[in-house]
Amino acid sequence: MEGVPSDITVTSAKRKCSAVTGCGRKIRDNAADWHNLMLRWGKLNEDGFVVATNIVNVRRSQSNQRPQDKSESASSSTPPSSLTADAELQETCCKLQEIVDKMVAVVTKMKRLKTSQQGIQNLEEFQFGPEGRKLPLFHTWNTKQFELTSGFLLDTFSQELKLKQTILQELAHAATSDLCMVYLSCWLHQPFISTQTRLTLEALLLETGHRPL
Repeated sequence: MEGVPSDITVTSAKRKCSAVTGCGRKIRDNAADWHNLMLRWGKLNEDGFVVATNIVNVRRSQSNQRPQDKSESASSSTPPSSLTADAELQETCCKLQEIVDKMVAVVTKMKRLKTSQQGIQNLEEFQFGPEGRKLPLFHTWNTKQFELTSGFLLDTFSQELKLKQTILQELAHAATSDLCMVYLSCWLHQPFISTQTRLTLEALLLETGHRPL
């Protein structure tokens, strides 16, 4: 995803973080997983934009090949070029469906991170009471802040996924070229993933030690 740096090594296993254990280790692992999932989403978004653009180009090609005279259209059989374009459009739509399916899988994993963070929050409330632990696990955040951050990120990508699914359903049937351009612009620029989303990830990585202060 544009704006999400990839200059750190963050994987969910074998980290050199022996000083952090228990809930802190799990929170740190979750932060790394958020980073990796957002990078994965960004790559899928780029791939999807290429495929979506191809769908629009095929639609334009079909429009250019249609007979202008209706009587001519009624008296002639479907030209082979039109059949080829239809097959190409179907294939390209299937490729975009595959990408959206992978995006669904990413958001499903994000939901698991949110559930994991909620579980940590519940555990700490059980251990320390409603106010949680007195001292932060890392720098300044309490456990509730990690849970709220996960909720914010999940909501952001859930909304963006709904938009992607709508574009998938509508792009090949858009009535006008201008509407196609609107869909492409929405796919590329991801209106639900704002600068605040990227800043929230950076704050999470800073708090958990994946970024130097």
